[in-house]
Amino acid sequence: MAILIVDDDPQLCQLIGVRLETAGYKTLTAGTAEEAFARLQAGDLEVELVMLDIFLPDASGIEVCRRIKADPRTCDIPVIVLTGSNDEEHLEQAFDAGAIDYIEKPFKGLELLARIRSALRLKAEIEQRKRQAQELIAVAEQLKRANEQLRQLSFHDALTGLHNRRYFDEFLEREFKRAQRSGTELALIMIDIDYFKSYNDRFGHQAGDQALRQVAATFRFVVHRSHDLVARYGGEEFAVVLPETAQPAALTIAESLRQRVEALRLPHPDSPFGVVTISLGLAVRQPKPKESLSQLIEAADMALYHSKRAGRNRVSAAA
Repeated sequence: MAILIVDDDPQLCQLIGVRLETAGYKTLTAGTAEEAFARLQAGDLEVELVMLDIFLPDASGIEVCRRIKADPRTCDIPVIVLTGSNDEEHLEQAFDAGAIDYIEKPFKGLELLARIRSALRLKAEIEQRKRQAQELIAVAEQLKRANEQLRQLSFHDALTGLHNRRYFDEFLEREFKRAQRSGTELALIMIDIDYFKSYNDRFGHQAGDQALRQVAATFRFVVHRSHDLVARYGGEEFAVVLPETAQPAALTIAESLRQRVEALRLPHPDSPFGVVTISLGLAVRQPKPKESLSQLIEAADMALYHSKRAGRNRVSAAA
């Protein structure tokens, strides 16, 4: 780290350099603005402060200060203006350009060192505050990411990886209102794994959990549009929401779900079908402005109940 002295008077540069080096500072010197910028960009010694004559042979010291402060590489370096005049207009221009202090020529040694120490202390404080601000920003970003991860976890079922009941409720309400506004159809499929309690009783809950994961993976394979939703509704119950889907297409998807699960051929000796199967209830509505969401859910539930009453392993559609 070094202090850059910019003045076209070599004797003054030498005098300041001796005083600063005696006090333990390293120094660099430049007689012109061009030399000063070359020193700042050389990178041999990092400049921590610039002492700048207000009048240079090739440029105004005020303009040099303005350029230092405009460059992202040097903008944080404090600048102390050296002036042989206490002209208020020049000093005002220097401070407007970004100078932190000024020293009148001829200067006193103690004053010179005191002002330099003050400028460097201020620079250290500013750098510390910037580091603290950056650390706070980093912590805030980490907290934001953590909150988003928690939010995502709160919307997902840990066992199956599907969205959970909470997310299903929010999603369905949002899509129902959107369908009301747009006049489009909304399909809801309620699904129940047949005879699942007896499956758990025979094979144990670990095998039951594995069966739930396999069924869920099958659902994800069939329902793959980005704006559709498959959710675990609770226990062995699942739900599928299909925005902008008419009944024929919804029936095709529901039947595909049923066939895919049956094709898994998961043995189930306590089921009349010999394998794990599902029952499905389907309801499709083009919601009217004052229609209730509960009517759609009740219709799908009643259709599911009909599938169970009719022998299970089938799809039933609400009228």
